[in-house]
Amino acid sequence: LRELTGDENGAQRVAWTETWERAREWLRGKLDGLGLEYERDEAGNQWWTLRGRSERALLLGGHIDSVPNGGWLDGCLNVMAAVEVLRRLAEEGEPAVTVRLVDWADEEGARFGRSLFGSSAASGTMADQDDLRRRTDADGVALPDALREHGVDLDRALEARRQLEGTAAYLELHIEQGPVLESMDLPLGAVIGTFGVERHLVTWTGQAAHAGSTPMDQRRDALAGAAKLALEIRDVARAAGGGAVCTSGGVVTKPGIVTSVVETAEQLLDQRHMDADTLARMLDDAKEASERFAAEERIDVAWDRIWNIQPILFHEELVALADEAVREVAGQSHRLPSGPLHDAAEVARAGVPTVMLFVQSLRGLSHTKLEDTKPEHLELSVQALDRLASKAIDWVASRG
Repeated sequence: LRELTGDENGAQRVAWTETWERAREWLRGKLDGLGLEYERDEAGNQWWTLRGRSERALLLGGHIDSVPNGGWLDGCLNVMAAVEVLRRLAEEGEPAVTVRLVDWADEEGARFGRSLFGSSAASGTMADQDDLRRRTDADGVALPDALREHGVDLDRALEARRQLEGTAAYLELHIEQGPVLESMDLPLGAVIGTFGVERHLVTWTGQAAHAGSTPMDQRRDALAGAAKLALEIRDVARAAGGGAVCTSGGVVTKPGIVTSVVETAEQLLDQRHMDADTLARMLDDAKEASERFAAEERIDVAWDRIWNIQPILFHEELVALADEAVREVAGQSHRLPSGPLHDAAEVARAGVPTVMLFVQSLRGLSHTKLEDTKPEHLELSVQALDRLASKAIDWVASRG
């Protein structure tokens, strides 16, 4: 897959592109001949179904799309490991319950800035369709037009909700994308849930003025407010504790020339925590700081929410089964939260019992061509997912 859809800069499987479609065609070829039912739903998600003795379904999932110049494992490891599990089950005959594999469409949101597109459609949480209609990529192509080129009608995307009917459990394997497991010298871990996220556009408004003739003490520099907040959020995260993170991910200034004081600065802010109340306090603290900095610099500040999601705790019994599966193949396990978002969070929001497995990421790097995991750890991760799938099948069957 890396050879087919990557180059010297990394993976190039950005959703709603020809390279992504080439990867999905390659994936379909890997599942041919197993007697599976195939379907592509209204949101562009791909589904394969192995019918079992019960209509209640165990779902294995992941995404094959990547960020530009991305890593070779992010997303596609989930899918390819699930392919191996599904192949094993199909060869053994009819399972006790129906088992399905989903390749979610556009988990990354790299082209249009809307992550978890396919899974949010299937979970029924895609409430921002008016916003989606207005989204364009860097070349000015509108999201609905790009979707249409790939056989997806945005107005019908929410019809994908029918796919989760009868789903009794959802499993997802992913690289950790962080340094925790490596720091503990552990190959695998069981994920207890995903961080909640508050993502905002903070707009600072000052006054453009000539850079050469305007004294420093008479400037109304919008960038000064953004710069102060970018540093302040470090203290906001430290004060919150519990693994809190805050990121000023980008600042766009206008007029954006070296000979002018900045009149407007549009700052992207991302805040994450595992506790909803703490996340709310972090947001309040950042807003309070921004008002203070605006007063100090004699500028204005406005906040616009781009997107948010509440923290998600995964199903306690499935977490225990995941922990057990990891110990069986690796000897030790560790339970940890996920800072990055995953399709699993959307499935859990739909009320489906959910759990994830993490495999160690070397140097904690992801979304880069340097992303990597030891081959022996990759093998253990597939074995652990296979063990977990067997345990989950029994768990689903026992619940009627």
